[in-house]
Amino acid sequence: MTSNMVYYTRDHEWLKVEGDEATVGITDHAQEALGDITFVDLPKIGKVVKAHDSLLVVESVKAASDVYAPVSGTVSAVNGKLGSAPELINQAASGEGWICKLKPFDAATLGSLMTATQYESFLAEH
Repeated sequence: MTSNMVYYTRDHEWLKVEGDEATVGITDHAQEALGDITFVDLPKIGKVVKAHDSLLVVESVKAASDVYAPVSGTVSAVNGKLGSAPELINQAASGEGWICKLKPFDAATLGSLMTATQYESFLAEH
């Protein structure tokens, strides 16, 4: 497992691996498509998810959208700032706008995710 590596999904989530913990967020592309984010239904700490399961719902002025788990794991932390400032996702989708952390997570499924270069190619094709 590569530490401090960022992976991407076809559903426009990102996953940053740091040791045995993985941080989940949505990509800049996703937040642009959603428009102004108005509410984030954060998952409960301890929630166990399988890869591709709905992890939470993000609501915007345009629609409500599921955010899917990039890998299987257990929610170990959530970004509490999003409760009062969901726009952090619009402002810094890959930074302060992170959504939750998974620990432990299933590192065996990282191979099904895309690297930044692969994700950029994916976006160019779609």
